[in-house]
Amino acid sequence: WTPEPSAAALLALSASAPRQRTRTNTCEARCGKRKLAVPPGASRIIGGRDAPEGAWPWQASIQFLGTHFCGGTIISNKWVVSAAHLVEKKTKESSTDFLTVLVGITALSKPGPHSQRRGVKNVIIHERYDFNSSNNDVALLMLKSPLKFTNYIQPCCIPMSINHQVALNLSNCFITGWGSINYKGGAVDMLQEAELELIETLRCNQKHWYNGLITENMLCAGMLTGGVDTCQGDSGSPLQCYSEKDDQYYLIGVTSFGESCGHPHRPGVYSKTSAFGKWLAENQLKDRASSHRLFKIQNLSKSQVLFSPFCVTLLRATRGASLFKSV
Repeated sequence: WTPEPSAAALLALSASAPRQRTRTNTCEARCGKRKLAVPPGASRIIGGRDAPEGAWPWQASIQFLGTHFCGGTIISNKWVVSAAHLVEKKTKESSTDFLTVLVGITALSKPGPHSQRRGVKNVIIHERYDFNSSNNDVALLMLKSPLKFTNYIQPCCIPMSINHQVALNLSNCFITGWGSINYKGGAVDMLQEAELELIETLRCNQKHWYNGLITENMLCAGMLTGGVDTCQGDSGSPLQCYSEKDDQYYLIGVTSFGESCGHPHRPGVYSKTSAFGKWLAENQLKDRASSHRLFKIQNLSKSQVLFSPFCVTLLRATRGASLFKSV
């Protein structure tokens, strides 16, 4: 009898030399590709505009009893990332059976022929999520059945570490979502998009800004003069930036909170995904979990699911050499 590897060991061995194995690819494309949109440049929510159909193929609407209540981001054919604060509230109030994820859409009221709807099998809230500080405001939703990737439905890439994000030399950052376009308004029907700037944490933590509330697991984004921001209903939606080097988009933030909407010195605050790369990878291995809130990694089966910056691949290991390497 040989003990199966832990998630930490699995990640550490991901760059090991290859060995004989059977691989079943569950991706149809590399992540972060907007197949129906041109690379950013001329393109210039609050301060946003209607997004073209298929422009943001990883954008997800997370719905309760068929009604949109927060956004999410597709990161594989079975997993969606969102914010912990709203997902936790809904799963505490009722069963995940009332949750669905709708993707491949622009208008909430008219899903259209390119849309796919999936039930939610399991919800994983970050074990260190703190409601009062909004620290670690991130959650994973496991879908009941895999998505079929199309031009309208694609996964977004995730930087696996802060160093990885720096190396990507990201630019052209966008927010998307169906949230309010003004502070007192309700959700909108058409997906909104807006370009914005990342704001240094030191500036964001200044006295007349957020006065030290921004942790190392958060980032701020908006415009110094205000006017562009996420708002009510956008929670969980992506902050995505373009890597010209890779010609791919990376999810660098999950919409978490803000004070008012679009005000100067009060930009949107996002959970920094580069701080959660390992957590996201490990927790996608929990495909047999039954609880909606889990606190430690279980032993892995011989069929492992690997999250990588490119896609999710099912690897069936055979005895005799190293486990696998990243695809």
